[in-house]
Amino acid sequence: QVQLVESGGGLVQDGGSLSLSCAASGSGFRINVMGWYRQPPGKQRELVARDTSGGSTNYADSVKGRFTISRDNAKNSVHLQMTSLKPEDTAVYSCYAGGTTWDSGNIRDFHAWGQGTLVTVSS
Repeated sequence: QVQLVESGGGLVQDGGSLSLSCAASGSGFRINVMGWYRQPPGKQRELVARDTSGGSTNYADSVKGRFTISRDNAKNSVHLQMTSLKPEDTAVYSCYAGGTTWDSGNIRDFHAWGQGTLVTVSS
């Protein structure tokens, strides 16, 4: 079973910066995609940024130019650097990983989520 542990987040003022990190643990797995989603208060969860093993990255239009996602494949970790934060970036941010696991000859896809971390941007 793949588990994700997040760190970072917190309270920051409008225009400030924060960073989030997420590390995957477990055995017998390969990650194909890692990324971050967020759920603003009263709204649905949305993609923030994701990175595939092929090297492509995707960003939500609302964060392009302000957020940067980076991965360390050797450490099965992903990092999100957030700059020029705005009050509308306030949300619970969750790490996501998708890939393949194997155990006793069984191979299957997995989708794992972190516990979520709150980012609050004050105006």
